[in-house]
Amino acid sequence: MAEGPAPLRAHGVRIRHEGADAWTPDGVDVAVAPGEVLLVLGPSGCGKSTFALALNGLVPHAVPAELVGTVAVGGVDTASARVAELSEHVGMVFQDPDAQLVTATVLDEVCFGPENRLVPAAEVLERAERALRSVGLWERRADDPDTLSGGGKQRLAIACALALDTPVLVLDEPTANLDPVGAEEVYRLLGALTAAGSERSVVLVEHNLDAAMEIVDSVLVLDGQGRPVAHGPAAAVLRDRAEELSALGVWLPTATLAALRLRHAGLAIEPLPLTPEELTAGLAGLAVASAPESPAPAPAPAAAPAPDAIAVSHLALRRGRREVLHDVSLRIARGDFVAIVGPNGAGKSSLVQAIAGVLRPPRGTVALGRLDPSRASVAELAAAVGFVFQNPEHQFVVHTVADELAYGLRQQRLPEAGIDERVERMLATLGLQAQRDAHPFLLSGGQKRRLSVGTALIAGAPLLVLDEPTFGQDRARAAELLELLAALNASGTTVVVVTHDLGLAAEYASHVAVIDDGRVAAFGATADILRDAGLLARSGLRQPPLVRALASPMVPAALRGATRLRDLPGPVGEPS
Repeated sequence: MAEGPAPLRAHGVRIRHEGADAWTPDGVDVAVAPGEVLLVLGPSGCGKSTFALALNGLVPHAVPAELVGTVAVGGVDTASARVAELSEHVGMVFQDPDAQLVTATVLDEVCFGPENRLVPAAEVLERAERALRSVGLWERRADDPDTLSGGGKQRLAIACALALDTPVLVLDEPTANLDPVGAEEVYRLLGALTAAGSERSVVLVEHNLDAAMEIVDSVLVLDGQGRPVAHGPAAAVLRDRAEELSALGVWLPTATLAALRLRHAGLAIEPLPLTPEELTAGLAGLAVASAPESPAPAPAPAAAPAPDAIAVSHLALRRGRREVLHDVSLRIARGDFVAIVGPNGAGKSSLVQAIAGVLRPPRGTVALGRLDPSRASVAELAAAVGFVFQNPEHQFVVHTVADELAYGLRQQRLPEAGIDERVERMLATLGLQAQRDAHPFLLSGGQKRRLSVGTALIAGAPLLVLDEPTFGQDRARAAELLELLAALNASGTTVVVVTHDLGLAAEYASHVAVIDDGRVAAFGATADILRDAGLLARSGLRQPPLVRALASPMVPAALRGATRLRDLPGPVGEPS
């Protein structure tokens, strides 16, 4: 970090949204030095995104909220300066990239900010090309942003912020919609921007700590009420207070979570690792006893294969002028839990939307049992499949959280008393009782995601299809959602999730389908797919951090090759 006055200071910051009782965040004091990367952590709904919005003046100037305390960027008080003036000091990447895309081409989008700041035309174009090349979108500069995948839009939003060339960058979940390679590239770029001697500072709200740890200097942690509970150097906070942060439901690096689990089982790794490489090195010196082998059970008679829940046959699909799926065939058995993975723009969302009938596939190419989504009515589809969009706001249609959950049930003309009971039970499951009467669009990003998942779960369809179900969730809420999906799966519900989190796939999925360039590159048992580093690399993916760490020959044989945290020895008395 460079010496010099802090380009960003927050003192006594409390923010209360219009109509809310709670202050989130509540009492933040922080200064960010030139060249510093500050990571803001905390449970969903604690005010991380709200704090980020206060750094460029959108709170309180554009978002109805009361701001107490002071926020200053470049010595300018955000409460008294215009947002346009603050844009000279702060570049912003929102949690939802659609919220900041306004023009008709990718190139125009990146030029928009510098043009409005009256940057000379030649420099505008130079900045735009540099920013687009850095995020891999220069070749698509003439495309409409709406034709980009979710990850493509995220990269475009990052390019727009880079083109402003501001001394402070604020990024809210910048890699949430990116594949593993894209996330690595973003952090490589941010690392270069904040390298030794740089004056540019970064404030980062992020759940993907495995990708971020290489560049983070300091950490600010908020609790569930938005109050600061820790602030200091990243390594010290995450190592010394890992148990406390884990109890708060805050995301930690995968290597740290693995080491905590092993520590509870009596295998101390010191210091606590923050990266896969540190976990591998820590395990190298441990003696880990293998579990005693049980006599091999007599082979069970071969079970009849389960009938197909989903049968995709030679599916080709176009979006506009582009064919996004090419001759896709895939069969998913009833009761499977399948993760759809692949690089950005591979066609994952298009595939699951065709399966669910959101995009009508050509006749005869998709079957849900006996139902052809291309011919089914909306009511028939709703009874057969629950679908969750990548962007939760795309499926909200009414004005309160409770009514949103009740909407599909009312369309089925169920008794109102039964609807009310199911809605209250789902509100409790989702942790949204306090928001039952709030407008869905006024929820935090993580709360919106939970609500969108709840609308799919509550109808009880035999097939659930979810596009990035854990986006924006804190660790505790993500685990709750996934355990709920796992319980439904155990009771017979077929679950299909699109995810960039291969660690999630490792923990919960029975099978993985790798989609690359609109085709099925591989489909098989989860462990087999995730152990094949070459297969994943050919599709622009990376093995999950835990799989990488435990693949090394330095790792004790009893742990080597494990793919899931639950495969590691856990606390005494805890089932594996």
